[in-house]
Amino acid sequence: MTGITLSIDIQDAGAAKVLDRVIAAAEDLTPAMDDIGGHLVAAIQRRFELGRGPDGKPWKPSRRVEESKGGGQTLVDSGRLMQSVTHLAHADSVDVGTNVIYGAIHQFGGTIRAKKGKALAFGSGAGKVLRNSVTIPARPFLGLDADDKAEIAVIVRDHIERAMA
Repeated sequence: MTGITLSIDIQDAGAAKVLDRVIAAAEDLTPAMDDIGGHLVAAIQRRFELGRGPDGKPWKPSRRVEESKGGGQTLVDSGRLMQSVTHLAHADSVDVGTNVIYGAIHQFGGTIRAKKGKALAFGSGAGKVLRNSVTIPARPFLGLDADDKAEIAVIVRDHIERAMA
């Protein structure tokens, strides 16, 4: 067989130690994942302020905002959902999300129907409103945009570079 063989023999103990640190850093990305999670939480909270999804599209204004004479922001009434976004870093991943029960209906959209009684009752600018169901449009707030992806690459690169230093 015609071919070529390449062998690398590291004689320099310093170089071997650097490689060991790089391998260890790559095997446990927890510090980088924590930085990524912090970045994503800040980016998601910024989306709430801008009223836009990760795709850059503005959210459909809520009825509360449309009927309010003082303005307001869609998905930001008490600020509970926005402030609930958090992260948990692992060795090879990061979880970013919310534990607020109504977060999913806002992220994915859907229809809410009365479970008990004949109708849903809620307040409106016009007073009390009764409805058999309410359809909530999807207003995605979780996800990555191009800037997030670029920042993730920088964070991982910096993590590896620190291991090499």
